[in-house]
This record gives sequence, structure tokens and C-alpha cells, in this order.
Amino acid sequence: MLRIAMLSYHTCPLATLGGKDTGGMNVYVRDLTRELGRMGIHVDVFTRSQDEHVPHVVHELGYGNRVVHVPAGPEVPVEKHTLARYIPEFVEGIESFAAEKGIHYDLIHSHYWMSGLAAESLSDAWGGTPIVHMFHTLGEMKNRIAQTDSERESPERIAGEQRILRRADRVIVATLAELTQLRFLYKADDRKLTIIPPGVDTCHFYQIPSDEAKQFIGLKPDDRMVLFVGRIEPLKGVDTLIRAMSCFKLKDQSPVHLAIIGGEPDASPEDMSAEMTRLQKLCDDLCMGKMVVFLGKRGQDTLPYYYSAADVLVMPSHYESFGMVALEAMACGTPVIASDVGGLGFLVRDGETGFTIPDGEPDKLCEKLALLLDDHDLRAEMGRCAEEVAQSYDWEKIAKQIVDVYEGLIKVKAE
Repeated sequence: MLRIAMLSYHTCPLATLGGKDTGGMNVYVRDLTRELGRMGIHVDVFTRSQDEHVPHVVHELGYGNRVVHVPAGPEVPVEKHTLARYIPEFVEGIESFAAEKGIHYDLIHSHYWMSGLAAESLSDAWGGTPIVHMFHTLGEMKNRIAQTDSERESPERIAGEQRILRRADRVIVATLAELTQLRFLYKADDRKLTIIPPGVDTCHFYQIPSDEAKQFIGLKPDDRMVLFVGRIEPLKGVDTLIRAMSCFKLKDQSPVHLAIIGGEPDASPEDMSAEMTRLQKLCDDLCMGKMVVFLGKRGQDTLPYYYSAADVLVMPSHYESFGMVALEAMACGTPVIASDVGGLGFLVRDGETGFTIPDGEPDKLCEKLALLLDDHDLRAEMGRCAEEVAQSYDWEKIAKQIVDVYEGLIKVKAE
């Protein structure tokens, strides 16, 4: 039986989505681990402990697989820019756990740049254990769309990503776009790069009858809803969506509202994030009233109801390496309007499963919203096509491709 050490240093795969550092990567690690378990592969997911009251070892992913919360620095959430200093302590904790349990891991699969640095140290300590890495987002790409110095990634991150590219045995990229970015911006070795998109749990994300979904989340049968799901940060482009809805409000008087899932909209003024404050002020400035509803975080169990109740999901991001939220919505039979950036341009088929638009252009977004919201037949046809496309991303199919990578590297190591 293969034994995999899965590293998700800065965020736990069991965390509630929509928080500051929780999103597609959490879902990816959690669902991949579950699927690997179904295939008879043992996985221990190591993450930094952020709460001393949570047991350090939990069995919530099934099949005997574990999430191990490793104490590294204070057991509380800390700012991401300070996290790298605790990586050596994190590595020591994993080494101690493996020694205590008498486990030899066949391979390390790391996620995000800080986990990649931890993987390098572990591989050295364990005699050259193969490393598979996935970046999920790239610092150079985030810097390209940053509008302020506070949004820029640190030189330490860029140097860390370059170091990982040199050391990792294989880097899994979500799309051809990400492969091209690594090749162009980081001069990555093509031979190390393998395109395998993220998957979707089609047993969890499927189309729920609209009336039942609306009833579950408290909507009336005739209510119409535009949906956003994701972290509340500038690169997600939520302001573009709010401006588009304001434009749409002027064109169409029939009731339609925007539901925004993510962040903490009810936090006190001193605790509220700068982006949430900015977005709420924008709504006030545009006199949106009750047209925009900030719902805060929502658990994965309720998301299929929101996706199925929505007329359309919108991802107005300035950058996405893939866009797992779009894939989840598609699996629920919901058309998607997304910025034509990164992985979204590959995932969303323009004119078939939804529309792709230039990022940062609310007028173009408003135009596509009006087209979809005014045409029931078009929405239904795009929803059917979206659901069909999503089936090809079922985790069972995706995990098999990843295991092929694992087995290939382990075979090379054994030779």
C-alpha cells in the first residue's frame, strides 16, 4: 500500500470555506485525499495547528486517512507573511510523528510554496523521498495584477517558488495556461510539468431541483439570484460584479439579487477586512439596498443548494489558476460567467457552458448577465452543457492520473 505525506502547511483542508486563507486549495486537498483513500492509498495530511483545542490527529477524511495538526509557532491563526519562519518547526513535528508511528512515506505531495519548502527539508531527512508539488497560485502572477504594494507578494515567496521548481521531482499544473506561466515567468523545466486539472466530487455536487434548493436557502420560487462564492480579496474582482449588478438594476426592474458567499460581513469595524469594508461602502455608494446580500462563510454541505438555486454563478477574478468554484457550480447544472483569465478561460466554454468576459469590465459583465437572466431556455441549455462538461472532471478520473505520477516517480526512485 502506498503511503503519501500530503503537506498543506498554511491552511487546513477541514476549514470552513470563504475565510481569508480558505478556498479551492482546501477543497482540492480534502477531496483528493478522500479519493486516494477509496483507491486503497494511505494519506496523512499535515497542516499547521491553529487551535490548541482541536485534537492534533483527526480522522474526518475516511479510509483510515488522517489530518495531523502539527504545532509550529503559536497555535492560533497568524498573518501569512510571518508563517515561513515556523517551517523548520513544522518539519520537525512531521519527522517526530513519522518516527513515533513507525511510518515510511513513499512520496511527499506538497501544496503552495511554503509546503514545498517543508517538502524539500523532509525529503533530505528521509533520504530523497520523491516530491510532487502543486502551487495553486503563483506569486509572479499575483504581482502582475496587484494594484497596491500591500497586494504584492514577497521576494521570499518568488525565491521559494523558484527553489521548489528546481527541487521538486514533478509539478502538477491545472491548465496549459499555468504551464505557460511557469515556463515564461520562472523558466521552469518542461520535463517536470504535468497538466492534471483539479476534480469535482460529483456525488456531492449535482443538480438539486430549483424549487427545493430555493426553499432550503430561504428564497421564493420566483426569486432570481446571481451568486458569487470565494474569498473576499481584491484579486477576486467582486467590485466589478457589484458595479455590473448596479448597471443591471437600471435596465431591468424585475427582482434579482446578488448573493456573496465568503468573508465575515458582520465583523466589527476594527476586525473587518479592508476589502469587505470597501465592498460594503461601494454598495452604499451605488444605493444597492437589499439587492446585494453578504452571506459570509458557508459550509460545503450547503453549497450545492446555493449553486442549484442560482440562475448564474459569476467569477469576475483578475487571476485564477483554475477556478474550482466554477467547476462545482457547473456540476450543479448552473451556467457560469467568468473572467477570461488563467484556468477560467479553459474551464468555462464561452457560449456553451456560460460566458467568458474581459476582467474588470462591469459593462460587459452586465450585458452577459442580462442575456442569461432574460432567457430561460438559454440558461437551461447552458446548464445542461455545464453539467455534462463537469462529469469529465470527476475525482475518480483525476485521482487515477495523479496516482500514475506517484507510481512513476516511486518506480524511478527504486531503480
